Amino acid sequence: MALVINDRVKESSTSTGTGVFALNGAVTGFESFATGIGNNNTTYYAIFNQGTNEWEVGLGTLDATSANLTRTTVISSSNSDAAVNFTGGTKDVFCTLPASKAVYLDSTGAPVGAASNGFAVAMAIAL
Repeated sequence: MALVINDRVKESSTSTGTGVFALNGAVTGFESFATGIGNNNTTYYAIFNQGTNEWEVGLGTLDATSANLTRTTVISSSNSDAAVNFTGGTKDVFCTLPASKAVYLDSTGAPVGAASNGFAVAMAIAL
């Protein structure tokens, strides 16, 4: 199992509650989680219930067929950063990179982010 992040991975789902999300296939113009992330891998995800204020961002784990996404760790959400009890409707489920997990360079080239000190040390060693 590896942590995989990829662009343009998006599926729909009609799952409800706080549990595992069944993925219904890639949205037109996007890749499926099976193609973009791969079976048994983990990824950062976002879920948005269309037409509502329900949303969640977290770390999820795909099953052996990539048909289901287990919401392993919630990072932020519309439910005070706890698991959202999603109601009925169509949800957008997509791969994302949460801001709290990102490390990037500011306009001066200095590292910024949660692990920026470790990033700077690793970059110095690599150079």
